[in-house]
Amino acid sequence: MLLFYVPFAIFIFYAFNSMTQKFCTKSEMSNEKSAKVYRTINISMLVLLISSYYEMNYLY
Repeated sequence: MLLFYVPFAIFIFYAFNSMTQKFCTKSEMSNEKSAKVYRTINISMLVLLISSYYEMNYLY
């Protein structure tokens, strides 16, 4: 399961970071604010990916 999940997680991070970059560029955010947005989104995605991995492996 881990061999499938790691590439999936990398793809999810890449997709969300590219969407975040487009959003920050389009809204013309400052560097400090865009760094906070990236950090918030990446931490949220990390929590969601870890919790979904845990749910798939240990709760089913």
